[in-house]
Amino acid sequence: MDPRDEKGKIWYNGKFVNWWDAKIHVMSHALHYGSSFFEGIRCYGTPKGPAIFRLREHMQRLIDSAKIYRTEIPYTVDELMQATIDLIKVNDLQSAYIRPLAFRGYHSLGVDPTQCPVEVIIGVLNWGKYLGEEALAKGVDVRVSSWNRARANTYPSLAKAGGNYLNSQLIKLEAMADGYTEGISIDANGFVAEGSGENIFIVRDNVIHTPPAYGSPILPGITRNSAIRIATDFGMTIKESMIPRELLYVADEIFFTGTAAEVTPIRSIDRMKIGNGQRGPVTEQIQKRFFEIINGEVEDRYGWLTIIS
Repeated sequence: MDPRDEKGKIWYNGKFVNWWDAKIHVMSHALHYGSSFFEGIRCYGTPKGPAIFRLREHMQRLIDSAKIYRTEIPYTVDELMQATIDLIKVNDLQSAYIRPLAFRGYHSLGVDPTQCPVEVIIGVLNWGKYLGEEALAKGVDVRVSSWNRARANTYPSLAKAGGNYLNSQLIKLEAMADGYTEGISIDANGFVAEGSGENIFIVRDNVIHTPPAYGSPILPGITRNSAIRIATDFGMTIKESMIPRELLYVADEIFFTGTAAEVTPIRSIDRMKIGNGQRGPVTEQIQKRFFEIINGEVEDRYGWLTIIS
């Protein structure tokens, strides 16, 4: 954690509180049963001022994730958006990583969460590139995980819920223990799913393949959607389809997308070089346009940025 963050404010149930005063009870339901829902959002410094990337879509997904778990967040999308804008201003930040979190708080212990209050916080962090600055140009080394994503109808993959991410932790920890930056999960039927916290794209013969948003156990990422729209506008061919593991090894290019990872190329999988072992031309073209948009270097023709004046 950056020491600067600890001097700032956190938005907690409608109020700005000091960093160290944002506390919950140790018997809160979320600590014991994983009943929390969260988002990761980026704010970028642009010539027009701080700009939050796809803020409305992220806050809508936060509310949707909670609803899937029969939890009602006591704030509207617009209220959460305004709270985020105000928080960036209060902390006087030009760029930031934004973490909204809704969770079941303290009331009673037991699997039934209905009597536990729903609390909401928004925190902002000074945070660099998730997989490292060098990774954006040279790529990362990853492995296929021994941990699978769960079969459909076991837990809802469309929800970005805290409990769901125990599986992601196993994937990430295993990869790091074996000297890799990240892991790739396989679904219960043996097809490629996603990284521990990223969506994945495979380029083969100038066609971009990615697991389907509905039909595989992935979180349909907002950055994933952005990459698809950028690629489509470039005239690239994209296919959402089930991807066998072996296609990873013969791909021309592979890249991750995600709020934290942004657009990060993969240079090797299971110690097997992907393409030329560096960022490929398709990845570079999508990545370049993505960063031009979020950094305010080209017109935001998609309406993705919320400028904070």
